[in-house]
Amino acid sequence: MPLKTSLADPQKIDLTSMIDVVFLLIIFFMVGSKFTEIERTIELQVPTVSDNPTLTAAPEKKVINIFRTGEITLDSESVTLDMLTARLAEAHDQYTGLGVLVRGDAEGQFQTVADVLNACKLAGVVDLAISVNLAQKRR
Repeated sequence: MPLKTSLADPQKIDLTSMIDVVFLLIIFFMVGSKFTEIERTIELQVPTVSDNPTLTAAPEKKVINIFRTGEITLDSESVTLDMLTARLAEAHDQYTGLGVLVRGDAEGQFQTVADVLNACKLAGVVDLAISVNLAQKRR
């Protein structure tokens, strides 16, 4: 079996593609800076606006809890259906994109949930969500 006794030529790194990319980036930034220079030389007076603070964030969804006893709470305060409708209508007038999360007890009567959803509809709320737990899959 013949043995290789000569040293192999050292590996050469081909930099051609990297140099091509660098030149393309240089050309891109040169052309881009030329356009911004042209934009600055245009004789145009842009309008001035006041520096107002940003808009406030949208309020969080109102949470309505319906207990199995039939008690209804809005944001942890016990309310009747009429009070619920009035408070939701007032909140909807302040922010038309008001959202409501309804959380009903699984052992409670569905009629109470239906009444609460109707109260939300009467108040003008269209962003409704119902909270549920996902059942675990059995294998």
